Amino acid sequence: MQRVTLPAKAIPKKWYNLAADLPVEFPEYSQPEDGNQLENLPKIFSSGVLKQEMSQKRYIKIPKKIRKIYKKVGRPSPLYRAKGLEKYLDTPAKIFYKREDMSPTGSHKFNTAIAQAYYAKKDKAKMLTTETGAGQWGSALSLACNMMNIGCRVYMVRVSFQQKPYRKTIMQLYNGEILPSPSDKTEFGRKILSEEPDHPGTLGIAISEAIEDALKDDKIYYSLGSVLNHVMLHQTVIGQETKKQLSMIDAEPDIMVGCVGGGSNFAGAVFPFIKDQIDGNINCKFIAAEPNSCPTLTQGEYRYDFGDTAGMTPLIKMYTLGHDFVPPAIHTGGLRYHGMAPLVALLAHEKMIEARSVTQTEIFKSGKLFADVEGVVPAPETCHAIKVGIDEAIKCRKENEKKNIIINFSGHGLLDLQGYDDYLEGKLV
Repeated sequence: MQRVTLPAKAIPKKWYNLAADLPVEFPEYSQPEDGNQLENLPKIFSSGVLKQEMSQKRYIKIPKKIRKIYKKVGRPSPLYRAKGLEKYLDTPAKIFYKREDMSPTGSHKFNTAIAQAYYAKKDKAKMLTTETGAGQWGSALSLACNMMNIGCRVYMVRVSFQQKPYRKTIMQLYNGEILPSPSDKTEFGRKILSEEPDHPGTLGIAISEAIEDALKDDKIYYSLGSVLNHVMLHQTVIGQETKKQLSMIDAEPDIMVGCVGGGSNFAGAVFPFIKDQIDGNINCKFIAAEPNSCPTLTQGEYRYDFGDTAGMTPLIKMYTLGHDFVPPAIHTGGLRYHGMAPLVALLAHEKMIEARSVTQTEIFKSGKLFADVEGVVPAPETCHAIKVGIDEAIKCRKENEKKNIIINFSGHGLLDLQGYDDYLEGKLV
């Protein structure tokens, strides 16, 4: 079977919270001795997501309204067998990919965007403010806010703002307000620009600007597209659906791969399977793929750090390259983040998952191959997972092992064609 689909009634009724099943204690968020970051959390986040952020409950009910919207935008998403890729690689492995690119905004990000907009609306917020790298998160939140009839302001990392003009168009079609970050709208943005007028921007800076807005207006909440526990929670619809789909074809995962920047699509795909691994029901290798130019998991330190550049977030224990790290202006804007989701980082530290870094040229080569043999153009971020999945399939060929490889196909690349054009013309390094 090349495509495995689920009926609409199979949309998960609950989100899965890995925090309930961790083998070690989760490191609590902290703050400097003279800081007020923890006290500011209720000013920054809606009460619904803040409650989920701190929850230790294993399952949290998905509101009926959100489930209806999930259905409206195409959940459950299909699971595909990559037979063209298998044939090209001449591998005995079976390669599957979960199609999160089929949402209206082309990525997995809407799974949490609609939840965060829903809870903000319940708190009578007039606007959500956020950051975005490649623009997938900004697009998803713009649509979600539009559906909930509240405003959306997006600080888009400046280099991506310049590289990906049509992402801006998508956000504007959904009535989102888009500003290049660092911007002249916030105090922190103006500070950065005064020091370096041509600063390319980072997700850490954009987060700081968005949080500043929320702290200054009690009708504005901040919304984060990755990293925090409640975002990982919302994305677990991916893995729960995948479990049902694999069960339908009597298959178990041997290798699961996802790209990581902040960690949300990887977490959403694998966390439900991590529970099975903890319970001793499966034996699976989980691989997080990241860019070698922003090697948070593979070269970062596991320690407390701020999630943003200005230090407005609480201190979070995670793998980090330092909150003032400025990564190169690569085309994978969604992965240019200095830190890592604390839940993902904890799993890496406990050696329950492994991380690999790949180069920009390698990932575009893999994306070109995937488009050629499967007919789907992957986002540059997604190409990281595809590259590692290909490596694992080649290893299976060399060792003559029949394994099931599952790749989370986190987004399409139809608005990332400048990167592909640069690759085809030999301009990438």
